[in-house]
Amino acid sequence: MTSVEPAPAVPPPGPGQAPSVTSVKPARSMRSTRPGRKNRDWLHGLLMSAPAVVGLIVFVGVPFGYAVVLSFYNVRLGSPLEPTFFGLEQYRRLFTDPDLSGPFLRALLNNLTFAVVVVPVQTALALGLAILLNRKLKAIGLFRSLFFMPVVFPMALVAVIWRLILARSDQGMLNSALDAVSFGNWGAFDWLGDGATAMASLIVLSIWQGVGFQMVILLAGLQQIPGELYEAAALDRASRWQQFRHVTLPGIHGTLVFVAMLTSVLSFRVFDQVYVLVRGGGLDEDATRTVMYQAVTTAFDQNNIGQASAITVVFFLIVVVLTLIQRRVVRPGNED
Repeated sequence: MTSVEPAPAVPPPGPGQAPSVTSVKPARSMRSTRPGRKNRDWLHGLLMSAPAVVGLIVFVGVPFGYAVVLSFYNVRLGSPLEPTFFGLEQYRRLFTDPDLSGPFLRALLNNLTFAVVVVPVQTALALGLAILLNRKLKAIGLFRSLFFMPVVFPMALVAVIWRLILARSDQGMLNSALDAVSFGNWGAFDWLGDGATAMASLIVLSIWQGVGFQMVILLAGLQQIPGELYEAAALDRASRWQQFRHVTLPGIHGTLVFVAMLTSVLSFRVFDQVYVLVRGGGLDEDATRTVMYQAVTTAFDQNNIGQASAITVVFFLIVVVLTLIQRRVVRPGNED
């Protein structure tokens, strides 16, 4: 039998000497504490996100699930009759019944038109304003507040203000201004009631009200770009446009994608301004009808809760698909 010699004792370090490497064993203790730390971080993250998750489930998940259930029934608001099971009949009528499919497809086309115009224009304006206000000037906070102020106003109030601006009479602010500029040669024009300008008026109103919110988000992204990058670009004699292309845009790419996706979602759920202007401002209903407006009027004007639920379910799926496509298109090439 071979004997095992004991390991030689490590002498204690002398004065001015560092302790031996073999006497220090932190790896095992660090490795043993990592799982506990990960569990604590996971628990803390779960507790911090719990209010938002609960609110999302209660106020979004449960109502949407209930809408899916109602879409399979013939439910009439205020009717004494019991709901009857319809299966997929509500969905079939939505795409095959001319009385239902016509307004729905027109509303869907209006939504797409609104989003195609608003998303790029509002994002570009927000980026331009953010760059303009990302300067160290006197009273720059006042200018930022002025551009952000329309976001604070409720959309219903903004719609009422723009109803006065776009009024069809000679007393409308836009008509009065054009009449003064043209020296009395401009007559009264119905901006909201004319089918050719109704959607354009709605788009201008919405961009004016929402561009300040996207501006603040992009401004925060611009302020995170290190100033050394611009100094290095200036030393390389890069022009302002080259600095914008090669420093600013890459630096806020993630923020810009987030703003574009957020604007897309908000543009698809447009409802308040359409409802206020159609009911009290003479807005052309056919030219500006949106899917959300169609769902609300179907539910509360026609008392058809089942059909309105089917409209919301179909529209939700369409928006999800378009959002995923948009996310796929704008995803950077180095992302998995």
